[in-house]
Amino acid sequence: MEIVHIDMDMFFAAVEIRDNPELAGIPLIIGALPHERGVVSTCSYEARQYGVRSAMSIKEAYRRCPHGTYMHPNGYKYVEASRQVHGIWDDYTDLKEYISLDEGFLDVTHSAHLFGGAEKIGWEIKRRVRNETGLTCSVGIGYSLMSAKLASEEKKPDGFFQILTPEALRELIIDRSVRVIYGVGPETEAELHKIDVRTVRDIFNKSDSVIRLLGGHGKHIIDLAEGIDNRIIAAPSKSQSFGKEITFQEDITDHEYLQDVLRLIARELSFQMRGDELLAKTITLKVTYKDMKKITRSKSGDATSRGSVIYNTAAALLDGTERRPIRLVGITLSGFTYGEDKQVSLFDEPKKREKADKLDQVALNLQQRFGLGIVMTGSELVAEKRLHGDRNPE
Repeated sequence: MEIVHIDMDMFFAAVEIRDNPELAGIPLIIGALPHERGVVSTCSYEARQYGVRSAMSIKEAYRRCPHGTYMHPNGYKYVEASRQVHGIWDDYTDLKEYISLDEGFLDVTHSAHLFGGAEKIGWEIKRRVRNETGLTCSVGIGYSLMSAKLASEEKKPDGFFQILTPEALRELIIDRSVRVIYGVGPETEAELHKIDVRTVRDIFNKSDSVIRLLGGHGKHIIDLAEGIDNRIIAAPSKSQSFGKEITFQEDITDHEYLQDVLRLIARELSFQMRGDELLAKTITLKVTYKDMKKITRSKSGDATSRGSVIYNTAAALLDGTERRPIRLVGITLSGFTYGEDKQVSLFDEPKKREKADKLDQVALNLQQRFGLGIVMTGSELVAEKRLHGDRNPE
């Protein structure tokens, strides 16, 4: 296989710096503000020098970097920037797997010859991303998913690296921590430490012990350490999910307010899907209560990309949950397929339906050009006002 892995550099922070050059060169932390409850979404490399990292609690980030500049994320702006970079990546293959807004794999095995090879594709992507979006990315070329991922991490930021054989991969990682292996997280690392396996070299030297300790998972870890990775990029319509969630600064009991939040989340997810011409069959509601108890509720049906359908489904699922203080709420979509949204009411008239479809397309074109907030329904406008502090909008 010929795999290209692309990882945008400090994506949210880079977008903010691009749009406001005065933020360049200073510790910039995107996420909650220091006096709020929340975590770091991303941060500039200047902030990372103080030990600030993504997913760190904002209180800890402020303790380490009290002089940093803290900003709330601008989701609409990042979605639009992501759509731009994904549009560039899409030009090189139909086999892709986007891990997040700013990271993805491309399988160019069958298309590389059209562009002069995988290496040329990697450099071309870097050039186009910089010229067309004003952002930078790190690109890795590999013979497998793990090798491409490791390659993109090797020279960050704005880097380019290739790992083209299992031998090259083993030589690169032999004396690194076991965490370098895909699938080895903190818990597995702790288990391996029990048998004094701390590096990849230790995995080779104590392979029998690794298998006795972890069974089939241990065998998989050994294979990956050897450079054997047979995973493939599956069609995104069947393998991926994406969603959005909001953590509240104060626990919420107002059911109508929660519905407003779901309405805005549904609008953003609908915008993302319609731009990618995706439909989702499964809609999942995610709730975290004040006591940190987490629940999910899902419903599957006809594939759709319509914000109203996503919202109505999520709101109905919310109605079936326990009414007590909520810390976080979100929506996740999955079961993707490509095609045209054919959800039609029994009472829809063909002419009205055709008119509605045209209006939807006009709205999408305007949103893609000027931003998601350029076109809003009355209900969305009320929800937007409530979410940003006006609990009783006119």
